[in-house]
Amino acid sequence: MRPRPRTPAAPSGTPSAHRAGNIRRTPSRAAAVLLAGVLTAGAATGCGGAARGGGPAEEAARATPGAAGVGDPYFPRLGNGGYDVRHYDLDLAYDPATARLTGTTRIAARATQDLSAFNLDLTGLTVTSVTVDGRSAPVTRAGGELTVRPGAALREGADFRTVVRYTGRPRTLTDADGSREGWLRTSDGAVALGQPAGSATWFPGSHHPSDKATYRLAVTVPRGLAAVSNGEPAAPEAVPAPAPGKATYVWRTTQPMASYLATLAIGRYRTTADRTPEGLPVHSAVRDTADGPTDRLPEVLAWAERRFGPYPFSSSGVIVDPSVDAGYALETQNRPFFGSGTLDLATLVHELAHQWYGNSVSPASWRDMWLNEGFATYAEWLYGEDTEGTPVSRRFATAYADDRNWAFPPAAPPGAADISGAPVYERGAMVLHQVRRAVGDRVFFGVLRDWAAAHRHGNASTADFTAFVERRAGGRDLSALWQAWLYGEGRPAAGR
Repeated sequence: MRPRPRTPAAPSGTPSAHRAGNIRRTPSRAAAVLLAGVLTAGAATGCGGAARGGGPAEEAARATPGAAGVGDPYFPRLGNGGYDVRHYDLDLAYDPATARLTGTTRIAARATQDLSAFNLDLTGLTVTSVTVDGRSAPVTRAGGELTVRPGAALREGADFRTVVRYTGRPRTLTDADGSREGWLRTSDGAVALGQPAGSATWFPGSHHPSDKATYRLAVTVPRGLAAVSNGEPAAPEAVPAPAPGKATYVWRTTQPMASYLATLAIGRYRTTADRTPEGLPVHSAVRDTADGPTDRLPEVLAWAERRFGPYPFSSSGVIVDPSVDAGYALETQNRPFFGSGTLDLATLVHELAHQWYGNSVSPASWRDMWLNEGFATYAEWLYGEDTEGTPVSRRFATAYADDRNWAFPPAAPPGAADISGAPVYERGAMVLHQVRRAVGDRVFFGVLRDWAAAHRHGNASTADFTAFVERRAGGRDLSALWQAWLYGEGRPAAGR
């Protein structure tokens, strides 16, 4: 994510300004199984687990509730323990006149322990029914946590399917740093933005980046409006016939996605379907009032592939809506979102770089945010060096002189409000430049490509990264660099 500049976009080769003196923010798991395979295999409760002795009574006695949260250091209640989501299938209907959302979410998951109950994250909205493997399941609620009790214990390794039906007016959340996320209403529709917790305002699930899944989303809206999401639009024959006066749009995301990267934009958009010169599909949705360098997207993608390796997803594009004053751009998977005042070339580079660093390689926890933002910020610096003749060393010097970047170590933000702080972005980028200085360009640019390839569609932590760099540097001990630049308090000497 990247903040809206306080001033007009910076001239070529200079750093962009940041909102209100504080940078705004823009955990490995195998690729998820596609919906058809997940929903047909092991549908009966208890299928798929390892054979063990004992009858139903013994199995029930072994089962325990899954944890209400994965224990993230900043958002401990996000995500849920005891299962792994493989696929989300959402059917939604939204009426902008009443701001009312009606939804059915089908969740294909696998139990990672013997489960007597499990939790789902859902903020607001009224749940009308829940079933597990076709049987009605009682549910209780405490704030944003739903506790579901299936009729029979779910065995470890079993695939199961949960269906949640719900309705209501989705909420807009205000985060600890004052920014807005969740369901943001517009004059003719809405935009859903999910970092770090906003996705739970419009569909139930396990909302932590460590639990990635594939998606299908069908949304029905009044005719005349478009509905744009992640992935690719379904073929016309896969779109159900809507009711009179309505239109239905279906999107599929076949590469794993963290839920905070899921988006839905509803409104009067100009939608386009194109391809890059290399043949990558590009699906975009832009308000007619939008202004910005969207035509530079193929050029930036081609540059990024040269630096970071093959583009990790099956399509690209942008969503541009100046009517949404969120105060930031967000790297929503496949097609980044740009709100009011956020679309300039530097931000386009930043959000596209996130498709490799943050989206494909997602953080193991929210403490690892610098792996998203430091990489995307360094991508801006590299783009300036490669295309505008501005040395990265000049951007490094500007960041080094900025006192805001030394408020805390990038790998250890003090709290939830700080994961979008200046050190996560620009000191994070400075860490990468120090690595480049230490290991040389050949090893460093190999690290950029190989890191993205090694953890493609997975999750990784800061410890994973430091160990990866040291291996690629021939086993060199870089602990002094990590301590000074990544974990240390205060400003180290620039030459270290």
